[in-house]
Amino acid sequence: MVDSLVIIPTYNEKENIEKIIRKVFSLSVPYDVLVVDDGSPDGTANIVKTLQQKYVGRLFIEERVGKLGLGTAYIHGFRWALQRHYAYIYEMDADFSHNPEDLIRLRQACLDGADMAIGSRYIKGVNVVNWPMSRVLMSYFASAYVRLIMRINIQDATAGFVCFSRGVLEKIPLDKIRFIGYAFQIEMKFTAIQYGFKVVEVPIIFTDRTEGVSKMSTRIFREAFFGVIQLKVESWFKKYK
Repeated sequence: MVDSLVIIPTYNEKENIEKIIRKVFSLSVPYDVLVVDDGSPDGTANIVKTLQQKYVGRLFIEERVGKLGLGTAYIHGFRWALQRHYAYIYEMDADFSHNPEDLIRLRQACLDGADMAIGSRYIKGVNVVNWPMSRVLMSYFASAYVRLIMRINIQDATAGFVCFSRGVLEKIPLDKIRFIGYAFQIEMKFTAIQYGFKVVEVPIIFTDRTEGVSKMSTRIFREAFFGVIQLKVESWFKKYK
């Protein structure tokens, strides 16, 4: 029985979705895949449904109406996974910015004792390919800002390539996770640490997408900037048990 589920949220990823799914299923370690699609008008969901005929019982899709946000897509996927048998649940982008080969390394980190393993761009220098320097600096200093405000020793706080052991997602009250963009990634890491889980970073090389369109926006960045302060202040009055 496959013990690992890769959750891939999508919105207009027709250029990438078939290739990323086939790559995950070609790995030496078996993974199931759940695509959470937010009503992509470009036909992403139809591509996944066609592939389901090849990967019967291994490839799943949950379709939602409207573009509801990255964070809510992952929460939807987490709940779906917890209703089933998976021991390890992953976040991964559809656009190959996260190398599927690194899924194996994240899983091994959890097998070696981590509760949450982060594919980190900054744990060994800056390992980002094809980003303009302005975006590299914004991302790097965003993580420095998170460390300063939240007092957590995570080098890549906004990373979206993550392996959770089942126990983390069972413990965190998912209905209380509020943010939907980069702040969602920060909130999940901060909350896991507050609950006492062991969070480790695994060095990866992040390669910017070559096909499709980035979903980054000013609103998402603003949410992260102010959300960090909000999360830290609220943590002073919250009990983590």
